[in-house]
Parts: sequence; C-alpha cells; structure tokens
Amino acid sequence: MEKKYRFAVVCGKLGDVDGVSLEVDKWIEVLAGMGHEIYAVAGSYAAELPLVKKTLTIDNLRFDSDIQREIEPVMFPHIVPGNRVNGSQKERKKLLENLDIAGSDAAEEIHNFILDNRIDALIAQNTNAMPMTLVGALAVHKLSSEYKTAVIFHHHDFWWERSRFSGNHMEDLLKEVMPPTDPSLEHVVISSYAAHNLRTIKRVHPHIVPNCEDFSNPPVRDEYNMKFREELGYAKDDILFLQPTRIVPRKRIEDSIYLVSKFQKKYPDLKERVRFIISLYQGDELDDSYVDGIRELADAEEVHLDLIAERVASVRGTDSRGRMLFTNRDVLVNADFVTYLPIWEGFGNALLEAVAARVPLAVATYLVYKTDIMNRGLECVEIRDDYDEEGRLIIPDNALKQIYQIVTDTGVSAMMTEQSFNAMKKAFGMQVLEEKLKDILDSYGDEILASRRRLNKKRTIFSV
Repeated sequence: MEKKYRFAVVCGKLGDVDGVSLEVDKWIEVLAGMGHEIYAVAGSYAAELPLVKKTLTIDNLRFDSDIQREIEPVMFPHIVPGNRVNGSQKERKKLLENLDIAGSDAAEEIHNFILDNRIDALIAQNTNAMPMTLVGALAVHKLSSEYKTAVIFHHHDFWWERSRFSGNHMEDLLKEVMPPTDPSLEHVVISSYAAHNLRTIKRVHPHIVPNCEDFSNPPVRDEYNMKFREELGYAKDDILFLQPTRIVPRKRIEDSIYLVSKFQKKYPDLKERVRFIISLYQGDELDDSYVDGIRELADAEEVHLDLIAERVASVRGTDSRGRMLFTNRDVLVNADFVTYLPIWEGFGNALLEAVAARVPLAVATYLVYKTDIMNRGLECVEIRDDYDEEGRLIIPDNALKQIYQIVTDTGVSAMMTEQSFNAMKKAFGMQVLEEKLKDILDSYGDEILASRRRLNKKRTIFSV
C-alpha cells in the first residue's frame, strides 16, 4: 500500500497563467489524484485552487512585495535596463538584515501552518532557484536547515542563467540558498540540461521531471470559445498567428514579428487577413521598454499586432466591464498558427499546450528543445537557432513556404498536428508526470516520514 502524505506547496504566486503556475497546477492535480492532501502557501493567488485543502497567504512572498521591490534595484544593478541605483555597502548590509528578519518571520508563520495542519513536507516551487521571492527563499531555507522540515525543491530555471541577476551584491547568500545542498533535501529539475547544470555547479543529483500536458483532456472548440473571434473583432477567415506566451525578452517576440512580416511580404495576397496576437501579459522581469519596442517594431514591419492579455485569464469568466474572459487554451483552439521562437526556455510549456490544442507551430531550436524534445516525434516548422549580425533569427525561405502550405491546406495541418499530438502525449503526458512523482516519493519517502515524526514530536510538546 502506497503511503499518503500531506504536502504544502510554497511559491511566490499560484493560480496564474505563467509556466511555473501552470506546472504547479499539474503537480497538484496528479498528487491529489494519487491520494495525497495538498495545502498551499503563496504571496498571491490569481485564481482559486480547487484541489487544495487550505491556503496560507504571506504578503512578503509576493514577487512585488515591498521588501522585494526595495532589494532588487540595489542588489541587482542590471535587473532593469538603465538602472542607476547603487546603494552603499551600509545600505546593502541593512537590506540583507531586513531580508533575514522577514525570512525568519515567514518561516515561523509557515511552520505554524505546518503544525496546525499536520503537514509532512514542503514542495518548494522555484523559490530557491530564482530570486523573485527572496523572502520565500529564505523562509524555505530556514525551514529545511533550522526546523529540519523535508523539502522537495522543484526548480524551473536558475538565477545564474539570467543575465539580469549577474553582477549582483548578494552572491554569497544566493550560493547558500539557491538552491541549498543539504543531503536530506530532494531536488527536481525539468530538463536534462538543467540536471547537468545542477550536478556541475552544486554537486546535486536531481530527478528530471519534464513539463507535461494533459493530452487526455486537450483544449477543444466548444460553445464558449467559439465566440472568441467575434468577441475580439476577428473575421472567420482571418489568419491568426499566435504567440501564446508572456511578453519577456527571452521569448524573442521580435523574431516572431519578423517571421510574420516576411510571410506577409512573400504572400501579399494574405496580408490583409493576417493578425499577430500575443495572449499573455508583460512578464515579471522587465519594465515597459520591451513592450513598447515590440509595438514599434510591429508598426514598422506593418504587422497587425494585438495584445489581448486583458481578455485572458486562468479561468473563464467576465471582467469588470462584463466582457468575456478566455483561457489561453481557448485562444489556442482559435489560432491558425503558433510562433514559438525563444532564445532560451527552461523547457517549453507553450509548445506542449499548442500541440495539445492541435495547432501547427514554428519552433526555434533552443537548447532544451534540442536536448529533450527534438527527437520525440514532433512535426513542426523547425527554424535553426542561427542569428544574423543584428541579432535577428535567420528565417529561411523554406520555412515561409511550409507555413503557407499549412495555413492554406487543412489536410496538411491536420496530419502534422495529429502526429505531434500522439508523439508528445507519449513523451510528455500526465501519465509520465505521475510515474515520475511516484519514483520521487519512493526515493524520498524515508526522509518525509522522518520529518513527520519530528513534527509530531513538536506538536506533542506544544500541546502540553
């Protein structure tokens, strides 16, 4: 009989439409389906988590908390282009002292939540991989090192992979807690490259659990999402090119604009029908300059650009003006073609979502795509990650011809998307996630049970 546990998921935010939030939702779904009880601790919740028994909100865990906003420009000089903040050594020392206090307070609050709800272990979702919730990172580290709580760290990407965190003034702290390397802790990464990275830099041997997708319940056209085009003003014969991601520089959205622009120039008879849509919001890692640059580039290239994030949410509903809100899945099933040309990705959630929705796509061969996805049977318009002297992705003429054939011939599109769907379901379906999580719990079970015994002893002491 498999042991059942009570887990508390810890993250800066939950229930949102970003890749981490979506992957956390899948973990919660699978773990709950295996009979485990799930609790949650976060700085904010963009939507309800129906499978979570109880939640705890700690404001200081938010990505935009007061202390996070105070620390970032001083400790990370390159986090915002043109940043001129350069605090003194005394100021930086004071900020780190305040961070330590806030981390201790949050750890105490989470610890009480653990005791009150008889939680066995934590699942820390990217808290100790990226410095987006520094209080969360300190809190989880203190819970594992000082309170001896069992923790499964799920790392989606690492701070040393992001140039905006280079040249920082808190290197020693980041090395200590992002991630910690105590042998009593368990680590999970999402790609073979990340595993190699963590082994090389931290001497930690993690499990590899790729991003997965629920191919058994894929997005489909229904009465609700069939209203998408009419609601947003698109004609039935408009050709919708979709960028189903957040607006962040590493997504290289400018290359998607160049692709659409080149396509329009090669096939001018289709130009008036082409629309380029970005479905998700501005990311957590930049100011407005990148968004402004995207708008200006689209204007210069005569690409009809629509940013529709205000109409996209994690769940269906209506906004304050009574307008229909659609999920990203709803947007995908209305798209004719997906552009996905990042220069870097931890894995590729949007890629799997497009495949599940049976939408054809163009993919740049970013590193993890080449190591973990490329040879799994995906049928797509593949564009090599070669860039010209100006840093633009080189888009070959043959790729444009392939896209034309796909968007003008439904038979070609259907054949490609069905092949991709079946291949990706086998490689990255939810059954894969369940098998991987079972393996992790089998290998880490003794430590979780030891943590349970330690916590039970504390409850006994506190109840006297």
